[in-house]
Amino acid sequence: MQRVTVIERFSKTFRDNPSLSKLLIVFTVSGGGLVAYSEAGKLNDNSNAGELVGANNRKKKVVVLGTGWAGTSFLKNLKDPSYDVQVISPRNYFAFTPLLPSVTCGTVESRSVVEPIRNIIRKKYAEAYYWEAECIKIDPENKKVYCRSNLSINGNGKEEFAVDYDYLVIATGARVNTFNIPGVEENTFFLKEVEDAQKIRRTVIDCFEKASLPTLSDEERKRLLHFVIVGGGPTGVEFAAQLHDFVNEDIVRLYPKVKDLVKITLLEATDHILNMFDKRITAFAEEKFHRDGIDVKTGSMVVKVGEKEISTKDVKRGEITSMPYGMAVWSTGIGTRPVIMEFMKHIGQGNRRVLATDEWLRVEGQENVYALGDCATINQRKVMEDIAAIFQKADKDNSGTLTVKEFQEVLNDICERYPQAELYLKNKKMSNLVDLLKESKGNGVKESIEVDIEEFKSALSQVDTDMKNLPATAQVASQQGVYLAKCFNRMEECEKNPEGPLRFRGEGRHRFHPFRYRHLGQFAPLGGEQTAAQLPGDWVSIGHSSQWLWYSVYASKQVSWRTRALVVSDWVRRFIFGRDSSQI
Repeated sequence: MQRVTVIERFSKTFRDNPSLSKLLIVFTVSGGGLVAYSEAGKLNDNSNAGELVGANNRKKKVVVLGTGWAGTSFLKNLKDPSYDVQVISPRNYFAFTPLLPSVTCGTVESRSVVEPIRNIIRKKYAEAYYWEAECIKIDPENKKVYCRSNLSINGNGKEEFAVDYDYLVIATGARVNTFNIPGVEENTFFLKEVEDAQKIRRTVIDCFEKASLPTLSDEERKRLLHFVIVGGGPTGVEFAAQLHDFVNEDIVRLYPKVKDLVKITLLEATDHILNMFDKRITAFAEEKFHRDGIDVKTGSMVVKVGEKEISTKDVKRGEITSMPYGMAVWSTGIGTRPVIMEFMKHIGQGNRRVLATDEWLRVEGQENVYALGDCATINQRKVMEDIAAIFQKADKDNSGTLTVKEFQEVLNDICERYPQAELYLKNKKMSNLVDLLKESKGNGVKESIEVDIEEFKSALSQVDTDMKNLPATAQVASQQGVYLAKCFNRMEECEKNPEGPLRFRGEGRHRFHPFRYRHLGQFAPLGGEQTAAQLPGDWVSIGHSSQWLWYSVYASKQVSWRTRALVVSDWVRRFIFGRDSSQI
């Protein structure tokens, strides 16, 4: 009895103070290894939080819409106790979406990739509350958001309520884009939420169970066991690979009579799958899928999805063909949620695809409204829009001409304020913008070079051509959440002492450094314990060692030690016992 008490006390201490733990996980096999290490932080002590805010100072109310990558990263990194944080989302958990394809086939359990949002906010210095509801309207003039509860109370329908805010953080993510193609909404499965992955998992097993019934014809069995994936991006490719492994490693033993009837087809409208990856990865993936028997049809655009047939159009020849299928998964494109579309119309952004923000993630035209993740994009300012102001700021002696020395004094501010300038120079293989000015005047010119405004415009006229929008990925959303939280943590300090670049249109400096995305690489699991990795510096790795790197990164990126332990244990279980094929 005493032993049980000791164990209970130990368990309670561990749950209440997870930052006490230090964990080192090392898996070593031939060809690769996994290392996931986390350093313990300081204990969260909320006991003095109230003392940090004066009795007469009202806490600023921060309302966060969404519990996805952007919203959760913001919440985890917000440490200033002077905020009253209210989280509103229709789902009360954070989901590690990169592992959803693994959930569809039982490689990882759905509970292993989710963390209750209340577990996250209860560890904050700042006061934080969560309400399970969906935002249905944003009123920026009155600083209110209108919400509808997901839960029916006493049979009286879903409750609606309004919430005031001082700062609004919109991180609602995006919905699946069906491109208004007939039948997609009714007949295909999406792969964006945990619930989607669970439905796919049940349906895959359903198809095999139905195909095993003795009353069916061989033609009907072939149709039921034809799995179609629409979209050759990372999610579609990984699901196809996971399904292939599931069939060949587990299903063949459980359904031996129908295993030879299984067919997997991957449809992609462009010329190649994994277009955002290096060409070497694309070629390897297509070749591997061909060897594995996965039918990759590029240049095939879906035009209609029936209950049992899917119609595609050959992009080059224009021919329309139909094929029978048992299950179709739609994994291509994202669209804007209705509440965001209404908000965009309200603030004059109705002609845009997603919310436009400045480089500080603030919604354009709105002082205290921020948007991050898939629901927004940064509307990067062009150099040529501010060229006259830049020239004037650099020309300190008002001579009408600009020397290299004068230009060098504002060079760092230009590169920080306009990241496309740095990208343009990288593509031109130049070290800095001074080289660009010298090139416009001829080689061998020293620092005595002088350019007037027209020559300055000519030298920088092509800089904006390399501007690109950030991809709608978990990596971008997570970094934006971390960045915005750091800005909120330093809000008061930076209000007094701005630390950002020069204001070329106006005096002084910007309050914060603008957001800069740092690409950390991307993975494409291809099945058979092989993964393609494209890391910074154009480093490409394909094979079993990259698979272990994938395990390592995805384990270390989990939001808690609980999910980290569950995911790793699921991987170990799958290696030993195989995937679970039961319908629960």
